[in-house]
Amino acid sequence: MSPPRRMHLNAVIFGLGSHEAGWRMPESDPLASTSLDYWVDIARRAEAADFDALFLGDVLALQSGADRHLSDAMDPVVILSALAAVTSRIGLIGTASTSFDHPFHLARRFASLDHISKGRAGWNIVTSSNVLEARNFGLDAMPEHDERYARATDVVDAAIALWESWAPDARKPDKAAGRYFDPDKVRSVDHAGPFVRTAGPLNVPRSPQGRPILAQAGSSEAGRAFAARYADIVFTVQATLTEAQEFYRDIKSRAAAVGRDPDTILVFPGIVPIVAHTRQAAEERLTVLNGFTVTDHVLAKLGEFLGEDLTNADLDAPLPPPLNTRPNQSSQSRVGVLVGIARRDRLTLRQLLMRLAAGRGHLLAVGNGRDIADTMQQWFEGGAADGFNVMTPVMPGDLQSFIDDVMPLLERSDIFDAGVSRTLRERYGLPRL
Repeated sequence: MSPPRRMHLNAVIFGLGSHEAGWRMPESDPLASTSLDYWVDIARRAEAADFDALFLGDVLALQSGADRHLSDAMDPVVILSALAAVTSRIGLIGTASTSFDHPFHLARRFASLDHISKGRAGWNIVTSSNVLEARNFGLDAMPEHDERYARATDVVDAAIALWESWAPDARKPDKAAGRYFDPDKVRSVDHAGPFVRTAGPLNVPRSPQGRPILAQAGSSEAGRAFAARYADIVFTVQATLTEAQEFYRDIKSRAAAVGRDPDTILVFPGIVPIVAHTRQAAEERLTVLNGFTVTDHVLAKLGEFLGEDLTNADLDAPLPPPLNTRPNQSSQSRVGVLVGIARRDRLTLRQLLMRLAAGRGHLLAVGNGRDIADTMQQWFEGGAADGFNVMTPVMPGDLQSFIDDVMPLLERSDIFDAGVSRTLRERYGLPRL
């Protein structure tokens, strides 16, 4: 008899929370994101609450309108390396781009994190999406969407080959003979793809998980195909149960079509929980958060997504029909989600801006602990999710509210002994590779 499914939970952290205005809240310290104490506090809270992993986002540029919102971002792998020393069970997933980094650097960095954390590392693979990022690496523009995924395929193939260049039992130090490893079990890679080349082998031995967990976010056709081939977990943007169920079925089907066991690819919709002791209090909390939003900044961000100039748009009218037949090629899936929300819920442009500010199109769950737990349970049991990427609006207060008010009500079928360390693959129920 197979063990019961376990609802997996990752705590997503970018800056001071998922809400654009989180840094302006009275309880926030706007300078906290560059303090190690801030990250340690969050990691310890999340580990004590039995989150499966921390999930750190990243952008490789100071973003447009950076003077109006929190845009500075430290290197996730540096932060996670520090957190590996003060945690023992929680997974450590960091974002890194295939567009601007060489596979040898990527493979070495995440293999090192996997070693020092005793098998808790994960790589969130992104192709990057912002022309400001491109310019920081000597490019005038981002490559087209499909070309970025073609490069990602090449880079990940090379990284996997580098991780596999050491056999699991290659290191058997023989002090008497003066031999550190078996040379027959460490091989060159000689990867020569259309975008990258590397000779190998990696100069880091095979890591505890075999290779780190691979996460990916992207719901375009190219993104789904990439996820089906490579991803262990897929971070998806779905705002309704029906859309999430369709995505879930599609990803599992694609995985099977390329010869994978569908149970070895886990789907994690993002959820933005606004939780309070009563539903009315939660709605008031969201109203307060939205009241701190810098509207002009979020309007410009939406315009970037849509490839439209919305400067003179009527905020109290519906989203205007698209004028640009080619929206931002860097964010195809996000454009579809946002436009879908606006049309389905008949939102004014101002209301859509608040949805964008709160969670960039992810499932917005507003209510008391039972309301939110029931929604999550419905998605989990209804074939829409294997777990959730939890994106609380303001850190650390809203994370603690979720821990206190929602997590005790979730039926997670916890199969682990309290305090026992596992690799991240073991926590997710995935095989070692």
